[in-house]
Amino acid sequence: MKEQQIDTIIFDLGGVLIKWDPRRLFRKIFVKESDMEDFLNTVCTMHWNELQDGGRTIAKANKELIAKYPVYENEILAYYGRWEEMLGGAIEGTVEILDQLYADKKYKLVALTNWSHQTFPIALERFEFLQHFEDILVSGVEKLKKPDPKIYQLALKRFDVKAENAIFIDDSLRNIKAASKEGIHTIHFKSSSQLKRDLKKRGIL
Repeated sequence: MKEQQIDTIIFDLGGVLIKWDPRRLFRKIFVKESDMEDFLNTVCTMHWNELQDGGRTIAKANKELIAKYPVYENEILAYYGRWEEMLGGAIEGTVEILDQLYADKKYKLVALTNWSHQTFPIALERFEFLQHFEDILVSGVEKLKKPDPKIYQLALKRFDVKAENAIFIDDSLRNIKAASKEGIHTIHFKSSSQLKRDLKKRGIL
């Protein structure tokens, strides 16, 4: 891939630039690791979380889940009531890459994230490096989330970029495959060092 073909780099946020894991919170709540895992696998599941990423309100999510699992009311309310405790800080190696790209000013830097519109402002305030992005498309705001093809099409339009001129970086293989189907170049993120190598191979770093 020649450098001149690419003019835009699209970053995912969670798992690429920002550490997030509900276990950081629920290890403080559950005594047994197995009880915590059961709760996260059957009650506050990733599927449930993703519905908020898709635009469902936290109030509605809590109400529906508490009605189904009333014995876990306190734990369910803690999921978003203590949501900040799930954030584990920045993935420093990737932030360094972003900082370098921002300083070089050769590429448009934008982000496409699956994130609740109600919790994203917390991240925006906490992580100063998010200001490096010219624009951030948040799934919860759009009520549309990865890997729906429509969100990639919307991102290309919103960011004013052609698919063949963009690279999309995401830690989710499902999301990477969906972006590839839309003609976007992709890098499946596994580590900051791997990302740096891949960007160097493409002549971007």
